[in-house]
Amino acid sequence: MKIGVLALQGDFREHVNMLRQLGVDCIEVRLPRDLEAVDGLIIPGGESTTIGKLLVAFNLMDPLRARILDGLPVYGSCAGAIVLAKDVEGRASDQPVIGVMDLRIRRNAFGRQVDSFEADIPVVGVGGQPFHAVFIRAPIIESVGSDVKTLGRLDDGTIVAAQEGRLIVTSFHPELTEDTRFHAYFLDQVERSR
Repeated sequence: MKIGVLALQGDFREHVNMLRQLGVDCIEVRLPRDLEAVDGLIIPGGESTTIGKLLVAFNLMDPLRARILDGLPVYGSCAGAIVLAKDVEGRASDQPVIGVMDLRIRRNAFGRQVDSFEADIPVVGVGGQPFHAVFIRAPIIESVGSDVKTLGRLDDGTIVAAQEGRLIVTSFHPELTEDTRFHAYFLDQVERSR
């Protein structure tokens, strides 16, 4: 199994390091030809408008959307979740998104950088103790389609993790912790799709 990490902007190195901790073969994806070699892809946190524009500039948007529609498992954290969502509240008219996951997401829902926080949340599929989640200028998932499964919520009921088939998103950054369980969950989904 080979996992790609979109490496155009954001915290892609942290995802690569997490995958290497798990002993997974991974590559940094920057060009369309890089997509051909991967069994799954992680779209990291960063700045969603920038990521979208770089997907277009590097001619990755259409090939990536085609691979996803053809069944490529993808995990998007924070900005990655925004880029995958079909409906993005607060999206600028010039912000490109892949738009393949049936959810409504709101950008920067918790406020500015100084409003970043951490919380322990139960997450379906990862087992054990609640997951210690790091939220940085995080979006929230306002609603999900009928085929989307909620994986995690804050104490107030706010959805912060969801899955639709082979697509998984989180509002938080598991790659900024020492806990490999969420990445292991994604890898399990990739393995099941092979």
